Amino acid sequence: MKETWRWFGPQDTVTLANIRQAGASGIVTSLHHIATGEVWPREEIKARKQLIEAAGLEWSVIESIPLHNDIKTRTGDYERYIANYLQSLRNVAAEGVFDVCYNFMPVVDWTRTNLSYNLPNQSQALRFEISDFAAYDVYILERPNAAADYAPEVLDKAKARLDAMSGQEKDLLEKNIIAGLPGGEGSYDRDGIRAAIEQFIALGDEGMRTNLFAFLRAVVPVAEEVGVRLAIHPDDPPFSLFGLPRVVSTQDDARALLAAVKSPANGLTLCAGSYGARGDNDLVDMVREFGDNIYFVHLRNIKREADGSFYESDHLDGDNDMVGLIGALIEEESRRRQNNSALPAIAMRPDHGHLMGDEIGKAGINPGYSYAGRMRGLAELRGVIHTLETLNSRAAL
Repeated sequence: MKETWRWFGPQDTVTLANIRQAGASGIVTSLHHIATGEVWPREEIKARKQLIEAAGLEWSVIESIPLHNDIKTRTGDYERYIANYLQSLRNVAAEGVFDVCYNFMPVVDWTRTNLSYNLPNQSQALRFEISDFAAYDVYILERPNAAADYAPEVLDKAKARLDAMSGQEKDLLEKNIIAGLPGGEGSYDRDGIRAAIEQFIALGDEGMRTNLFAFLRAVVPVAEEVGVRLAIHPDDPPFSLFGLPRVVSTQDDARALLAAVKSPANGLTLCAGSYGARGDNDLVDMVREFGDNIYFVHLRNIKREADGSFYESDHLDGDNDMVGLIGALIEEESRRRQNNSALPAIAMRPDHGHLMGDEIGKAGINPGYSYAGRMRGLAELRGVIHTLETLNSRAAL
């Protein structure tokens, strides 16, 4: 597999030199300064690519070219935004970048309630706590009929949590949920998120899925023409928030998406932490079923709780079978070589990482994207990959 690293551009506290020292060879990044929906100019793409290559690295994956909400709702100026997206795909291909991760999540991108959850060893992780989310949704945002979406025991816990929160804690919870996280598509205020939620709830799952497939039918032919591989990221978390539709959360969702537009340009980002936040997603089986269309992998682990809460654990110590998953990915790459596939090595990155050491309390670090935590994760994953590949080579002798 190709070892890559998420980089947020020249303002990132983690430099390209740091990334090379960690041992990664590929960069996963985006042009975050370009407004969502606008065309990525070739000169901007070229300048970013040259910056990466000057550091001895490769721009392996774009994560992401964000989709404007008008595309997701097929309202407003969506036709112009789709045309812009097509031009951006042409431009990145012309500059030699061919793998594009994207998502179709409504309103909120990847969502956590606690960005500094203390672990027993005093490092800090990202956490999604369902009772805290319910406290915000029901009692702070006051979304109409929100209480109907939660079990009575969750509501009881949510009310107790709310009553125990200071004003500062409530503000922080709101910021964590709606103010935008790294790589997201923007932030909302309270009135703005209420309006956006109402619009997407009206679509429902089937309306949202219809719009996703319509988007794919519009863009996949151009992506295929220019050699771009689209790799959709799953919903994170992979279940409804705020009553919103979720259409890329399960193995069935992935199967339907690939069947809707059959093309080598229509593929998946297998995010182990996102799909793995549901116990009913079998990650190893997903690799075996969808291997031909898996172009990008996020490797992280989680600890699930019975009520739907979870936190991000060490990469090799969680509820996901990381060794089995990596083994299946290695088998998929072997199968591609045997079939003389033109596909490159599967790009993987250590997804998120614990905040540890002198990075705790340091300003400017993107939540989940510390240097030391991801370097530790990459080292652990590299060890598993090396061990499995060595065992496979010896078995073949």
